[in-house]
Amino acid sequence: MTILRMSTLFHRTLRDDPNDAEVASHRLLVRSGYIRRAAPGIYTWLPLGWRVLRNVERIVREEMERAGFQEVHFPALLPREPYEATGRWADYGDNLFRLQDRRGADYLLGPTHEEMFTLLVKDIVTSYKDLPVSIFQIQTKYRDEARPRAGLLRGREFVMKDSYSFDIDDDGLTRSYEAHRAAYIRTFERLGLPFVVVAATSGAMGGSASEEFLTPMSAGEDTFVRCPSCGYAANTEAATSAAPHADAHSGAEHPPSQVVNTPDTATIAALVELLNERDDLARADGRAWTAAHTLKNVVVSVRRTDGSFEPLAIGLPGDRELDLHRLAAQMEPAEVATFTDADFTRHPELVKGYIGPGALGSERGVRYLVDPRVAAGTAWVSGADAEGRHAIDLVIGRDVHPDGTIDVAEVRAGDPCPACGHGLDIERGVEMGHIFQLGRKYAEAFDLKVPGPDGKLATLTMGSYGIGVSRAVAAIAETTSDDMGLRWPPEVAPADVHLVAAGKDAAIVEFAEQLAADLAAKGRTVLFDDRTDASAGVKFRDAELVGVPLIVIVGRGLADGVVEVRDRRSGDRLDFATDDVLAQIIAATRR
Repeated sequence: MTILRMSTLFHRTLRDDPNDAEVASHRLLVRSGYIRRAAPGIYTWLPLGWRVLRNVERIVREEMERAGFQEVHFPALLPREPYEATGRWADYGDNLFRLQDRRGADYLLGPTHEEMFTLLVKDIVTSYKDLPVSIFQIQTKYRDEARPRAGLLRGREFVMKDSYSFDIDDDGLTRSYEAHRAAYIRTFERLGLPFVVVAATSGAMGGSASEEFLTPMSAGEDTFVRCPSCGYAANTEAATSAAPHADAHSGAEHPPSQVVNTPDTATIAALVELLNERDDLARADGRAWTAAHTLKNVVVSVRRTDGSFEPLAIGLPGDRELDLHRLAAQMEPAEVATFTDADFTRHPELVKGYIGPGALGSERGVRYLVDPRVAAGTAWVSGADAEGRHAIDLVIGRDVHPDGTIDVAEVRAGDPCPACGHGLDIERGVEMGHIFQLGRKYAEAFDLKVPGPDGKLATLTMGSYGIGVSRAVAAIAETTSDDMGLRWPPEVAPADVHLVAAGKDAAIVEFAEQLAADLAAKGRTVLFDDRTDASAGVKFRDAELVGVPLIVIVGRGLADGVVEVRDRRSGDRLDFATDDVLAQIIAATRR
């Protein structure tokens, strides 16, 4: 097949880690000569790295085509108008790379291609008989990340597989979704990536039935919960809180609410301490007050896509913090910011440290959403909208009438699973794939309709499915490497065999040359370390660092009629007779 000679290969390994590398995959991919930094979040692929990337692309492409999906290819340079039609020219904000041509026309570097897929299908599909359609591309994408980090795991230029399904009705969308889900499972299994399928949000793209394929790793930026009992799993942004226990507060019947003096209690800790010190405020059940009995109201500022701002108050138990990432995910495409002193000045009815439900609600100009634990019938202690004053026995549904519910409090390890009640585990991971049902958002924006079986025009419904192709290279490196270097799975590796000629003796060189030729003739790709200016020790270290699954060493053992074969993944080392080594390597590298 191919012999890659290290004596002529455009490749160099490094002894030291790059200064900007934060995670193992970044360090190793640079040190082993797979990538080089071109700019923050932008990387050049060297020959070995490019081979790995193409192998990942090949596996993704094969599984997409196996599922019956068809490949197309869009430009990366896109006109403004389609993205303006869907509002995303503005919604993407600073994450979008914008530019103008010489005539002053606006363009962007594509961060994602929903608009273009939709317009293409509108141009081609004329009847329900042309459906279902699932088309995909493997394309370079661009997003102006504020803080590109971790090498290929979060860059500003990256390779992505995105595909879209088009169906005449929701039943068809469900079938297309399940077909993609099955193809994703096969893809990640072939890539050798551990993964967890978790419930997720759809973000600025909209839609429903959203799931992420996460690879667990400590370097991941995503946090997810998993139930060890029933298997429930969700990104923390999409995790749901279990309903409160019936005895979470003091029972079904509560006395009338009252406002009491609580000086110097602008914090939850100070309030709880005072409540427990005062006999006149003792709980009826005799138990101590805790932060969990208090209702704190956090106000944020929401910036709409039209540039307007509105205040939003979130009510949650006092022993919980507001998770701004969860809130931002649910508010997209609007942006969330902290409430500033200037904002409080504009809203004097909101008394810092003592904000209560009495000043909140849409009818008062501050939309009020509460945590699911703040359920109807539960009683709370909360601010009374005056300095040094709190209200006791405020009952939700009796004294307090929120505008709705929102699940954006921090998620903790041990929280009850919403499915079975068992304590949840919290883990970190990297998003490798995302599938969700877009519905008709983009079809409606572009009036994508075709005649249905009844002859009436029907708006098509869409599914969206992405895989981070270049990110997969980093994730595989991150999850399979060891202290010595990379350890690629066979289907992804840049070569089948790393052949090392460990010596300058003519017999060693001659045997290694013949073995390389024989392996190539048998359809194997050989990375052949035929360098004459590198010592055996350097060659061995480079072989461990580069991470090809099978390392074959032709060295001093040749005099005894044996060749050493090392399994880079398991660490096993075996000696094979020279007349049997070719057959053994062929058997070990059979895919």
